[in-house]
Amino acid sequence: MAESKTTKAPLAGNQEINQLAFVVKDIDEACEAFSSLLGVPKPEWFLTGDQEVSQVIYRGSPTASRSKLAFLNTPTVQFELIEPNEEPGTMREFLDRAGEGIHHIAFDVESISERMPLFEESGYSTLQSGEFTSSEGRYVYADTLRDCKILVELLESSEARNTAAPPDSLCPLLGTNKVEQLAIVVKNLDLAAEAYCKLLGADKPPIIQSGPSEMTQVIFRGRPTEGKSRYMFINTPFIQIELIEPGDSPSTWQEHLEKYGEGVHHISFVVDNLDEKIRLLEEMGFPVIQSGNFFNGKGKYAYMDTTSTFKVIIELLERY
Repeated sequence: MAESKTTKAPLAGNQEINQLAFVVKDIDEACEAFSSLLGVPKPEWFLTGDQEVSQVIYRGSPTASRSKLAFLNTPTVQFELIEPNEEPGTMREFLDRAGEGIHHIAFDVESISERMPLFEESGYSTLQSGEFTSSEGRYVYADTLRDCKILVELLESSEARNTAAPPDSLCPLLGTNKVEQLAIVVKNLDLAAEAYCKLLGADKPPIIQSGPSEMTQVIFRGRPTEGKSRYMFINTPFIQIELIEPGDSPSTWQEHLEKYGEGVHHISFVVDNLDEKIRLLEEMGFPVIQSGNFFNGKGKYAYMDTTSTFKVIIELLERY
């Protein structure tokens, strides 16, 4: 995947979004589900250290926040699963406010103390910080929620984190475990694009208008719709960020904005046989929410209602 041309340095010093982190209620169930989805061995979770070890500071105050963590590596991004305890912390706050879902994206950095001032200058204060439990290192969550609609985590390790995909991978449920896109629904595409281009040090990509209905043939919850939207794609080394501003016609994006507000809408996988994969997921109890053709006619897509198990909508993409 080609990187965006950069005009200035990314706030984290790199564009490598290498982790998608999910907050879950039951980490054992989540480990089982994501192991099957990604075709990797089921990971063993561990409990983060107590305050003496983890030294968690949340909104400026020490807290006894602890979490069960598990990691699943793929050829691109790492999946982190987090089950928080009841003590104050950003994961507990997220679970209580929004329910299960994608909590943050992460960047590895050489020095948090060098990087956070740049985030703070951009209006992104420290939300939570702490020390690693199982290795030497630390983390900080920058409060980017208002502008980026998701939190950004910076990870500082004394040695490289293990994010390599396991050699004994199983067969992924969809035939691939490469996440193509992280898609975010926004109210104002221009403002969101400005925030992401600043975060990533990227030039602003062109805005794409949804195509004519005779081309896109959008079906939303069983009914044809124009499915109007404006969107753009921002490339990073491991995953593409898609920003979507819904139009005034019924769509899954408009529904998400009305029900949940701005934020993560879906993750995408490119598959070889879309209809076959749709049938597979439908047989597992995951119905189609919306389907259609690409704006340029060079492929088709389907959004599957997988939130009950995978905590996010999964989009299937088939390119011609």
